[in-house]
Formats: sequence, C-alpha cells, structure tokens
Amino acid sequence: MKQNNKINAYELRRFIKIILFLFAILISIITLLLSQRLVNKIAAEESKKMSIWADAERILSDPNSEGDLGFHLSIVQANETIPAILVSESGRIIQYVNLGEETVKPSKQELLVYINEFNLENKPIDIPIDENTTYKVYFGKSSVLKQLEYYPLVVLAIVALFVLVSYFAFSYSTRSEQNQVWVGLAKETAHQLGTPISSLMGWVECIDNNIIPDNAGEEMRKDVDRLKIITERFSKIGSEPVLELLVMTEIVERSLLYMKNRISSKTDLSWELPSNKLQAYVNENLLNWVIENLIKNSVDAMDGVGSIQCKMMDFPGKIYIDITDTGKGIPRNQMKDIFKPGFTSKKRGWGLGLSLAKRIIEDYHKGQIFVKESRPNSKTTIRIILNQTQ
Repeated sequence: MKQNNKINAYELRRFIKIILFLFAILISIITLLLSQRLVNKIAAEESKKMSIWADAERILSDPNSEGDLGFHLSIVQANETIPAILVSESGRIIQYVNLGEETVKPSKQELLVYINEFNLENKPIDIPIDENTTYKVYFGKSSVLKQLEYYPLVVLAIVALFVLVSYFAFSYSTRSEQNQVWVGLAKETAHQLGTPISSLMGWVECIDNNIIPDNAGEEMRKDVDRLKIITERFSKIGSEPVLELLVMTEIVERSLLYMKNRISSKTDLSWELPSNKLQAYVNENLLNWVIENLIKNSVDAMDGVGSIQCKMMDFPGKIYIDITDTGKGIPRNQMKDIFKPGFTSKKRGWGLGLSLAKRIIEDYHKGQIFVKESRPNSKTTIRIILNQTQ
C-alpha cells in the first residue's frame, strides 16, 4: 500500500502552535492599529475643542467684546477633562483648569512643570488679546486619552499571557500524552510477552528435569509462534501494515475461538456470523489484536462473570461487528475518552488497549470504532465498521 499522506500527530501539534502564534500576532497588530487610530481621532477632537476654548477665553479676556458673553463662558466652563493653562505674554499664569484635585492648589513650580509637559504633548494655541498682547494656552491630554494610550499595552500583555499559558499547557499535555503512551506501550509489551515466555520457561524446566512430554515440541513451537505474532504486532504500530483481501467471517471466528479457550468458564462467549463470506482488505494479525482487547475489556467489565456476544452484520459496502457484554457499563461522559491514551477505569490498567484498537481500525483500516450503546450494570456494545469488498 502507498504511504499515508495524512499529517502525523507531531506535525499537527507543530502546526497548531504556529497557528496559535500567528493568531496572537494578528490580534496584536489589529489592536495596535485600531487603538492608534482611535487615539489619533480623540487627540484631534481634543485639539479642536481647545481651539474653541481658547477662542472663548480670548473673547472673555477682551474688555471691548460684545455679544453673548454667557455663551462663551459656558464653553470655557464645559471643559472638565482636558488640562489647560492660560499664560500671559510676560509668562504670568492667568488661569488653569483640570490639573488634578480642585481642592489642592498647585505651586508655581508645579505649574511650570505642567507647562513644559504640555508643550511637549501639544503645540500651544496663541490667543491675540490686542495688537500688542498675545496669550498662550498650553494643554495636555485628557485622562480618557491617556488611558487609551495604555490600553494597547494592556491588551498586548493579556494576549502574550494567553499565548504563553496556552503554549505551556499544550506542551505539557503533549508530553503527558507521550509519556502515557510510552509507559502504556512498555507495559502492554510486557503483558503480551508474559504468557509465552512463562510457558517456555516451564518447558525449559521440564527439559532440565528430563521430563519431556510427547507434545513438548509442538507446544513450544506454538509459544515461539506466539512470540513472532507479538513481535509483528508491535512492529506494525509505527509503520503502514500490509492489508490483504480476506474473509472476515473466518478471521473473526478464529479469533473468538482462540479467546474462548483462554477466558474464565464463568464467561459465556458466543457469536453470530452471517453465512455469506464477507471480504475486506485487512491485516489479520492486527485485527485479531483488536478483538482480543475488546474481549478482555468485556471480561474485566463483568469481573469474569457474565456473557459476551459478537455479532457480524452485512450492510451495503460495510461490515458491522458488534461486541456486547453484560458488564457495569460506561458513563456517557466517558464514551469518547475511553479511546484516548492513558484513560482507564482499572486500578492496574494502563489505558493503551483501546487506544491501539482505535488506531488499528481508523488509521490502518480506514474504518470506525465507537461505543454504540451502554446502559449501567446492563450492557455495553462497541461497534467496529469496516469497508467491505464485493
């Protein structure tokens, strides 16, 4: 078969990290542009307001002014946010507004500091009083404008914190998942190798004691073959397995017969297979591993006492395999989690069997595996769907 072009898990995680970083940069750029645009707009509006305020001050300061002086006075009094200082031509401070708390009168030195700051922030506005006299209005930024100038920095800090926390959380989750997989794989390997190795050690002891039954060679060959099967199974986890066109009813029946002779007599294992020969491209070794894992999980869910039924059904283009047990069931909020690496409800479990089963069925065979139904202390059905070949 051709190599699968699908992005592997490592590349997918790397892609997500890049997307997360680019998304943060995009948010930062948009925030800066919009904030700067808003700041510039408000600054221009404040400059216009101060021009009107300065003109009103000019009219009020001119003893020869005529017209509605109350209107101009209201303009002057309406400024409650923009700090401003009116200075005479000789440098005498005539008036100041919005320099802080009204109850605290600033000293002359403090007013001079304000004037220097305002001169750096905005160009002073000239107020011609008469032909020989010109006042100046120094004005600064309102409190709202100052807050808006700091707003982008706050947003950037929040975005940076979000990206940092997300990155570390994602990295920790990835490392944790990898650790669970490696630990689980090591324990699963030891578990798989345990039975044939123990059997071979028993045969070695028989040989040392010169006790050699007639079927010793055949049984040892079975154990060696079992070790070969286990080696082949684990070697295919990281590579693309070879799929062959096989009769599914025969494969499933052989696997169930193998398990029936190795589970407790208190567990009733039965099956219902269609009479017609359903064919599919599969790897028999890996598919047997899936069925063995599902049967073992069912036995554990029933504490070794109950019934397990396997039913194969023929649908157009599909083969359904349902494995149902009478165990304690799976909570609805855990139905998807049971296939994740490291998830287990067993005290001594390592949560790898169903994760491997999902990879074998979905990644290698392009099928589906999921919890079809589960009722507490009644029944649980896990369904496998494979593509049928006519």
